[in-house]
Amino acid sequence: MATLTADAPTTRAPRPPARRPRPVTRGRVIPTLVLLMGAIYTLIPIVWVITASTKSRGELFSTFSFLPGTGFWQNLVDLSTYGGGVYWKWAGNSLLYAGGGAVLSTLVSAAAGYALARYRFRGRAVVFNVLLAGVMLPQITLAIPQYFLMAELGLANTYWAVLLPSIINPFGIYLATIYAQSSVPEETVEAARLDGASEFRIFLSIAMPVMVPGLITVFMLQFVGIWNNFLLPFIMLSNEQLYPLTTGLYLLLNRGTGTPALYSLAIVGALLAIVPLLLLMIFLQRFWRLDLVSGSLKG
Repeated sequence: MATLTADAPTTRAPRPPARRPRPVTRGRVIPTLVLLMGAIYTLIPIVWVITASTKSRGELFSTFSFLPGTGFWQNLVDLSTYGGGVYWKWAGNSLLYAGGGAVLSTLVSAAAGYALARYRFRGRAVVFNVLLAGVMLPQITLAIPQYFLMAELGLANTYWAVLLPSIINPFGIYLATIYAQSSVPEETVEAARLDGASEFRIFLSIAMPVMVPGLITVFMLQFVGIWNNFLLPFIMLSNEQLYPLTTGLYLLLNRGTGTPALYSLAIVGALLAIVPLLLLMIFLQRFWRLDLVSGSLKG
């Protein structure tokens, strides 16, 4: 027996009401204005350095504006030929100090941070608290003792006098410890131990690849810190050929009091000293993006 069923009337779901744009409140405007003022405060010196580096000596001391000048290439040639090209010697020294020190410091921070995060040993809390105290300790208080230590070892006024104090970075070890605690699974480490893997192989094959995004941050902070460091090489070094850019540009400024033409060279040198930091930030930025993408895929 066939049964006939009437089609149920189709009803459309009501459309949600259109969202009205939220009015701009004072709570949003004030933080935006503060950030905008901070950005302007930060960018104005950079813009001035860029424009001042394009001015000749006459334009530099006769005009004060953000308009470009006509002496950039001549300033660049004069800087390259000054002192037999000593500026590029300073730039190479800065790359050595910052690059070598950052790499060694990152490796030490990775090993120390992994050990503090995954090993349980007597005195671990004491070591971690001393590490935190080292983070809060101003670096200027260590400069004089480090100089006397290097002088006793016969390393003062050498490359090692700047490299060795840069290897131990309490803040880098602290960051590596926090990152290892959150990113290195303890279950994976235990499984590798049950499979017979050595502790060094576990650290090298399991912990290090997982900690790469955090270690990139440690490397970046240490590289910038060493690149901009002035006090340590100023105290440790007396040979002009060993100076980094910070100390070398300070030397140019001091000599500029008697020779005003050197001011233009110091400004161009300061502009060129910014370029490696910008390139490094652009290159390393992709690692942070990869970390965000991998985190979203895991979620």
